[in-house]
Amino acid sequence: MKTMKVHRIALLFNANNIFDHEVIAGIAAYLGRTRADLDLFLEEDFRLRLPGIEHWQGDGIIANFDDPAVAEALSRCRVPVVAVGGSYADHADYPAGVPYVATDNFKLIELARQHLIDVGLQRFAMYSVPATGENRWAQERENAFRSLEQGDLLEPEIFRGCETRAHSWDEAVQGQIEWLRNLPKPVGIVAVTDARARQLLQACILAGIEVPEQVAIIGIDNDPLVRRLTRIPLSTVIQGAQEMGRAAAHLLAQMLHGVRLPNTRIVVPPAGINVLASSQYQLIKHPNVMRARHFIRQYACHGVKTEQVAEYVGVSRSSLEAYFRQELGCSVHDAILRVKLEAAKAGLESGDSSIEDVALDSGFTSTRYLHRVFMRELGCTPRGYRDRVLGQRAQMAGV
Repeated sequence: MKTMKVHRIALLFNANNIFDHEVIAGIAAYLGRTRADLDLFLEEDFRLRLPGIEHWQGDGIIANFDDPAVAEALSRCRVPVVAVGGSYADHADYPAGVPYVATDNFKLIELARQHLIDVGLQRFAMYSVPATGENRWAQERENAFRSLEQGDLLEPEIFRGCETRAHSWDEAVQGQIEWLRNLPKPVGIVAVTDARARQLLQACILAGIEVPEQVAIIGIDNDPLVRRLTRIPLSTVIQGAQEMGRAAAHLLAQMLHGVRLPNTRIVVPPAGINVLASSQYQLIKHPNVMRARHFIRQYACHGVKTEQVAEYVGVSRSSLEAYFRQELGCSVHDAILRVKLEAAKAGLESGDSSIEDVALDSGFTSTRYLHRVFMRELGCTPRGYRDRVLGQRAQMAGV
């Protein structure tokens, strides 16, 4: 029996970066589904492999070309290479002679901005990063935002801030707060990444700016770690990174079998939006309701009670209840419960925690109470909800 040749493939990605991590997951999914004859090599620090990479004795490489150092090193490589990275409005910016799978930067921004329009906002801004050679993707997203704003006859408002390192954290936060305070409100802000969106959420909380009533925020990446670190659940655009990984693996498999694919470009649209509290803008007229909702979003899962919310706002419980009935048609307790329910749903959808842990993390006193709320509000048990969501996700992924 003839032995099938196994091709040795290097992956030059930063597995600690959520985008790179998801691309790698897509490559793995392709291998699992097709049983392709590829053996993957992933360095803990891929940059250590760059010097002399052109002499690597493997059969192919898939790499993130957003890093110019990677693109430069692989320009001298003799084995088949597939590039992954951000899309460019100018086709001359793509690397020549290399198959390229891109995330659609324009569509990412367009989808985020359209979501803010759909919730009723009319003013928009962008929070970006200082321009460097390593983040050309961010500059492309800025250009997309600028184009969309100008197309609607609006003046683009783009703030890059500064790099937030330990020694400059206070300076960075003060700059963010000053920018936020000077923006006309209400305003919807598109952040180029979830990490930048999280910074704005922190700045809003420190400055006492209500989210999303005054400032609605949406990021990009669907980073689960960032979601765990935000006090107010963060809305985010989901990149089609796993689809990019599958496409890149398919292109390389073709090249290893003799198919020539010079200058092939595949641009992958975003997979959707994970809409959470940070962008769920709703026109609120009464400032006490606005302040109360902002407080509830931060502390509902910590077991906050109606009395504590009223104390924070500085009014009596009966007055706050009357304001809520008038503005929202519900009680303060109902508003708290809704936030806890959304947190529980997000915890179950992640699939990482037990139902007991989800109940405690989302502020429910017991799994029995969580079960009762799910049955009343959603018509299913927490386990049934999780199984349904994870089953739908697996079906969409083709597993």
